[in-house]
Amino acid sequence: MSPLALVSVSDKTNIISFCKDLVEKFNYKILSSGGTAKYLLDANIPVIKVSDFTNSPEILEGRVKTLHPKIHGGILAKRSDEKHKRDVQINNLELIDLVVVNLYPFKKKTEAKCSWDEAIENIDIGGPSMIRSAAKNHKDVFVLVDPSQYEDFIEKNQKGTLNGEYKAKLAFEAFQHTADYDTAITNWISKEKDLLPSKHISSYPLIKTLRYGENPHQKAFWYGFSEIGWNSAEQLQGKELSYNNLLDLESALSTVLEFGYSEKNDFNQNSYASVILKHNNPCGASISNSASNAFKNALECDSVSAFGGIVAFNSNVDKETALNLTNIFLECVVAPSFDKEALEILKIKKNLRVLKLSKNMLVHTNQTSSKSIMGGLLIQDTDDNKENKENWTSVTKNNPTDQQALDLDFAWKICKHVKSNAIVITKDRKTIGIGAGQMNRVGAARIALNSAKEECSGAVLASDGFFPFSDTVELANEYGISSIIQPGGSLRDEESINMCNQKGISMIFTQKRHFLH
Repeated sequence: MSPLALVSVSDKTNIISFCKDLVEKFNYKILSSGGTAKYLLDANIPVIKVSDFTNSPEILEGRVKTLHPKIHGGILAKRSDEKHKRDVQINNLELIDLVVVNLYPFKKKTEAKCSWDEAIENIDIGGPSMIRSAAKNHKDVFVLVDPSQYEDFIEKNQKGTLNGEYKAKLAFEAFQHTADYDTAITNWISKEKDLLPSKHISSYPLIKTLRYGENPHQKAFWYGFSEIGWNSAEQLQGKELSYNNLLDLESALSTVLEFGYSEKNDFNQNSYASVILKHNNPCGASISNSASNAFKNALECDSVSAFGGIVAFNSNVDKETALNLTNIFLECVVAPSFDKEALEILKIKKNLRVLKLSKNMLVHTNQTSSKSIMGGLLIQDTDDNKENKENWTSVTKNNPTDQQALDLDFAWKICKHVKSNAIVITKDRKTIGIGAGQMNRVGAARIALNSAKEECSGAVLASDGFFPFSDTVELANEYGISSIIQPGGSLRDEESINMCNQKGISMIFTQKRHFLH
């Protein structure tokens, strides 16, 4: 008796050649419905229509086609079970040996911003039901949900290696397919109707297995989407990206994005930004009149820490910038674009990872960030880069000068991306000292000030959190800091304000903190 394959696919990639192989090489009969049946018949592949097989018409504009006992009985019947055999005989069921189904393009429709009604009509019902039935009964039924599986199925069939382990693998992939589909629907409704999910459900396809994680003894995997973000970046040269590279690239890029992002070099003067990052902390940043000068200024902040670091630019990388980049060992460089001459120069550093990430690939599908903890997951809104300066208040007798105001704005944007407790010292819109990740704020200030030393005279200081005491202001004054920006909100704010007034230092409260743990 010929084996029977049920074929119903939205994605028709390679389905004609696959079905021809089934018929001509393995004597399969093809059972199909709707658009798939017509598509196969037009290709001269013999097809049994589902409506003829079930003796029931398609109804409700095609909403009900395969939801029938003859379909699901033929899939779910256990071949070796005597009770099932009797039911098959009594109900005149024909066994279905292979289910080839993929689902309505719900994701594509909703990503294209279709209407609510159109999205609802693209929620597949019969498809997931058949997939799940076949996957449940995988001991007796093969289930294929992706065109990439067709060739392997044909090869294994020819070799006679369609064993139980392979069937279980297909079932696993099938359940992943339906879970991903339901996740997309759930998350879409949650977003459209602004509903808080009682369960966190996410689905990311595997991009690749990484060599290792933060350390060689840790396994690591990269999941995500091909259309946006780092997987859409064009790696122009260099070694394969590592787990740590990706973490640092994310931090470096998020920092440089504070200052715009364009491959066209259409910035106003002094808007070209460069950020050097090491171990997930900026160790140098600058805005200047060119990408080359921005990088040189950023490097001056801490050239020791920059060794082996990550560099991000918000503008095109030209020849002069590339020459400067070759003067130090770096792991990665990312920018919206590169001149041909620049790429030729960077080839000298054959292991340097050079990534081009265009502006239109920066779309973020999620407005949340997450961290795993024992037995759960913490999720929060991302700390976006929208800063309402109307809330900024000058709290001292002296107001910042125009130049100080520019430096304070720059320092505040950088400080947001430094691990807390964080202190950033800047002058002429370049960092000259950074204190990161300390257990107390005055300790972070001491590191930043000691790093900048005599350059602190006339510089400004940014703090990601408020001052619990006036000691940071006193220390800043010893080094010649002229202006300070901090969130405010401490019970002892007056002590810091009074100390600033005594020392002639201006201070801004932003009313917004930027802790980064």
